[in-house]
Amino acid sequence: MKKLICLLSFLLFFPTATVAVEDDIEISGLVIDRTLTRFGKDFGFYYSGYWRDLTFTQGFNVTLYETVFPQAGTQLTLEVNGKAIYITHFGRRANPIKERAEQAILLTIDYIAQIKANAATSEFTRVDDGY
Repeated sequence: MKKLICLLSFLLFFPTATVAVEDDIEISGLVIDRTLTRFGKDFGFYYSGYWRDLTFTQGFNVTLYETVFPQAGTQLTLEVNGKAIYITHFGRRANPIKERAEQAILLTIDYIAQIKANAATSEFTRVDDGY
């Protein structure tokens, strides 16, 4: 973060300077809300509240997409690092939004745990294969 601030302040004072950037800056642990309706915004509010309480979100970004179907409601899709892991439908009437957000965060935790377990298992087998 300090590198970014220094780089930005340098470019403010020397806008024509060319700066070689060694590493790309990666931001992770975000919930990106691309919802459109009140149902989607409420879902995003509850979900992001649960997401903030998790301690192992580094390296994962969540995106919430919502597709509106006139006269039928909306479809909400939750993606983790670009892979859809949860899809739900909200009708035009009141829905149990908080419960669906709880269900989605549990599926997200399970998905992240599975990815980390697969990564640890593949590292273990790679080390084990060498002997």
